[in-house]
Amino acid sequence: MEIVRYADRSDRAVRVGVRRAGRVSPLAGVGSVSELLRLPLAELRGLLEGAGAGAVGSDGSVGTDGRSGSDGLDESQVLLLPPVDGLTEVWASGVTYERSMAARVEESSQKDAYQKVYEAERPELFFKAPAWRVVTDGEPVAIRTDSGLDVPEPELGVVANAYGEIVGYVACNDMSSRAIEGENPLYLPQAKVYAGSCAISTGIRPAWEISDATSLDISLAVVRDGQTAWKGETSTARMHRDLPTLVDYLFRGDAHPAGAFLATGTGIIPEMSFTLAAGDRVEIEVAEVGVLSNPVVVGKEPLAWLVDALSDPFAREVAR
Repeated sequence: MEIVRYADRSDRAVRVGVRRAGRVSPLAGVGSVSELLRLPLAELRGLLEGAGAGAVGSDGSVGTDGRSGSDGLDESQVLLLPPVDGLTEVWASGVTYERSMAARVEESSQKDAYQKVYEAERPELFFKAPAWRVVTDGEPVAIRTDSGLDVPEPELGVVANAYGEIVGYVACNDMSSRAIEGENPLYLPQAKVYAGSCAISTGIRPAWEISDATSLDISLAVVRDGQTAWKGETSTARMHRDLPTLVDYLFRGDAHPAGAFLATGTGIIPEMSFTLAAGDRVEIEVAEVGVLSNPVVVGKEPLAWLVDALSDPFAREVAR
């Protein structure tokens, strides 16, 4: 089961639902994913586990799609959207794998900063994207026009509710300009936060359906001209920090009343000789959680539709 956010092709309304075996059923009485993330874990779990074919809502009512019967809608009848909305933010963790630390040391003019944060008790956390700027499976990710060394960063994303409880997981791509961050660590926001820099899989996999989030395989492939130009793999078992601690630090200094998504760092980074190019396709899979397939574009202009999608979710189709 996955929590999904989608636009119904019949009436163009945006709804929240659950996806099972290619069918999407609405959650009655739930208007947004951020509403779900305001619930305590036990209440959220009870709501979703009670959402059978008829999609039981938080008020106990039963909803149907009105057209497809109790089995819900086929995926072809909806436009799947990024499963993040409202005031929910996406944050990210850095230098949580040894490979990430080594790569940052290799690229940086301030090499000891990354060694120190890798060994420190306090993790590196940074803001990644507001909900409206997130892209999902099939939509483009971007590289900046003022960078010459750019890579995808495949990561397990943690979904936390307003209480700082881990309620689910997603697959993430934390796109990064190695050239900009390498020039000066203080340029990290420019290297990490821009149009097309954050991709999240279409569904949130509930945390209670994942038997062991500390041992999930993660893979990356970059396809160029129909051939695999680069590939790599890792496991969350190689992570230097544990997930609850990362979430704890995220909530220590601020409130997240609509929950938060937290990308937990990458253990897969190409060599300095490799950089993404326009027309590449980035393929990411986090086992048991989700997949991402995104074409690569250059600059912010190919992402201009994100602004239009604020009022019309079907504006996203121009990019798919």
